[in-house]
Amino acid sequence: MVWDIKESSTNKVDRFKVTIDKVVLPNKEEKTFSYLDFAKGVCILPITADHEVVCLRQYRQAIKDWQLELPAGRIDIEGSSPIETAKKELEEETGYFAEHWLDLGSFYPSPGSTTEEIFLFAAAGLKKTEQKLENSEQIELNTVSMEELKNLIVEGEFKHGAGLAAILRYKFMTDNQ
Repeated sequence: MVWDIKESSTNKVDRFKVTIDKVVLPNKEEKTFSYLDFAKGVCILPITADHEVVCLRQYRQAIKDWQLELPAGRIDIEGSSPIETAKKELEEETGYFAEHWLDLGSFYPSPGSTTEEIFLFAAAGLKKTEQKLENSEQIELNTVSMEELKNLIVEGEFKHGAGLAAILRYKFMTDNQ
């Protein structure tokens, strides 16, 4: 059952929209919920011919620290599909394009506080092109084996949520192949 929205307002703050909904619950109580309206996004697990993963080490202002991540980005062009965005982001951030793509589905990173949905892909058959970074992106490329990546995850060194989801989906989808 969908809750009845009694009143809703949205305010734009930079690239985010903050929505406040006043809802009537099934038990007739009224409650206010606020959440961030995010653009949809993509995350790519790029796998080399040697079965290594191309990771990014990038500065993140929100947490004021460097993070090890997979290539990712938001779908910011109207009408652009997730796979088109994934291909663009992979090439821009890593300087690779991929010949083979595996759709790993999507997930909601934090449905209690945001509308964000991230589409996950694995990419293989990587061919080197040229990195095309935005002026606000500081990215160092790292290539790690799946075993090294597993250790980084277990040790808490790899904390990228969308990256963790992509790795998990890939592992579960390819384990018995």
